[in-house]
Amino acid sequence: MATLTTRTTTSGLIALGLAGAVAFLALWTLLALSGVVQKQFLPTPLGVLQRFVELTQSPFVGHTLQQHLLSSLGRFGMGFGLAAVIGVSLGLAMGWFRWLDEIVTPFFDAVRFIAPIAWVPFAALWFGTGIGGPTLIIFAGAFPPALINAYRGAKFVDVRLLEAARMLGTPGWKIVTHVLLPASVPSIVAGLRISAGLGWQSLVGAELIVASSGIGYLMVKGQASISTATVMAGMVAIGLVGVLIDVILRRVEAGIHRRRGRGE
Repeated sequence: MATLTTRTTTSGLIALGLAGAVAFLALWTLLALSGVVQKQFLPTPLGVLQRFVELTQSPFVGHTLQQHLLSSLGRFGMGFGLAAVIGVSLGLAMGWFRWLDEIVTPFFDAVRFIAPIAWVPFAALWFGTGIGGPTLIIFAGAFPPALINAYRGAKFVDVRLLEAARMLGTPGWKIVTHVLLPASVPSIVAGLRISAGLGWQSLVGAELIVASSGIGYLMVKGQASISTATVMAGMVAIGLVGVLIDVILRRVEAGIHRRRGRGE
């Protein structure tokens, strides 16, 4: 009975989601066809879809949509990868070494409230339109959540596990790698989900200003040529890739929770 109820609830939520999407597209179509807004500035959903398909087949500002996305994903991979490696490592170390926590926290608390887009002037001055500028901005957006969740994961590890390891004479570095890190993994992965979302958003902001390719650059050039359909097609691509990244990380997170559940 409980399973049937759960399925019914899930089906109802899916139906509501689809109804909302259909209503949104219908309202958009009616507004676009009404003439209240010029077609050049508000194309229909079908017009955006057609432009999306065209961009996958014909180059725009030198590249197809897929090539622009690959360029963006390359920058995202570098910035997010650096943020994940440095943020998780430093967060775990801060959770383990109190003296390091005392040193880093005041500086980190000041820097983490600076919006990633605020780093754009420095990125442009230091790196120009090369890959370094967008990487810096993505790193600025993705780094804080990675560090904070790794730190929390390390701080809230079951004290009994740590005490048992110490009683058995386990060296400090082995406690970190064999106890602290595995116990912190769920918190780390949850942080990386947030980190990836903020990093992807930061990437688009970076490419609007300090890039010569990528999905953000495509949107800038679409705006310059007064092609709203191109800009909207870029937004659709950004949303689809963002959802795909989140789905992958959700599955990783769910897999980790399943393994921990079996282990317990």
